Formats: sequence, C-alpha cells, structure tokens
Amino acid sequence: MLLAHNHNYNRMDLVKFVQDEFVEKKEFPEFSAGDTITVYHEITEGQKTRTQFFKGVVIQVKGSGLLKTFTVRKMSGIFGVEKIFPMNMPALQKIEVNKKGSVRRARINYFRNLTGKKARIKEKRS
Repeated sequence: MLLAHNHNYNRMDLVKFVQDEFVEKKEFPEFSAGDTITVYHEITEGQKTRTQFFKGVVIQVKGSGLLKTFTVRKMSGIFGVEKIFPMNMPALQKIEVNKKGSVRRARINYFRNLTGKKARIKEKRS
C-alpha cells in the first residue's frame, strides 16, 4: 500500500476523510441519558422490509461523530430489553424524543437494578 510508506500521513485522518466523504449523515434530535425515545428502524425479513419501533429510556450515549452509539432499555413484560444503536446505522429511519428525563449522570447503569415505582425518571422542567 502506498500510504504505508508515507510516515507523515496520520491513519486517523484517513479514516475521518473516508467517513466524511462516503458515509451519509442523518439529522436526529438531541437526546441524552434519561430521555424516553422511540427509535424507528428497518428490519429485513427475507425479501420484505418493515419498520419496527423500539421505545425506551436512553441509558447511555457513547462516542462522537459517526462512531456514536446509544443504548435504549425498555421493559417487555417482566424482562428488561436493551438495544445498542449506532448513530450511522443505515436502517435507522427516525428518532422521536417522547420525554426529557432529569438525571444527574451521563450513564444511568443503576437504572437496570430498579423495579416498579423506583424505576421512574422525573421529567425535566422546561
């Protein structure tokens, strides 16, 4: 590879260049940990594609730029279900912020252990 011999070229600059040029950016609303959001994403089953939504509380937002991911947790019956979504996932169609939550931490991992009324998050006053 030609770039391997040029020591002045930074590898991260190359990755950033490729991401900026070839990966399409989608506009999503701002959200943070504690917010209740609905994520609409496309699912392919055989030849059919359909849109499925996943509504839950954001537990954490990781990374920045195109490498940004966020974890959403919802209760399905008595079981907690968590999904990690990359921001630049092509199947992501839209994100709706249903409620702004008021939490004091950026990552609310303690939320996993709470049940019943303790698992409620105060709504942020606007």
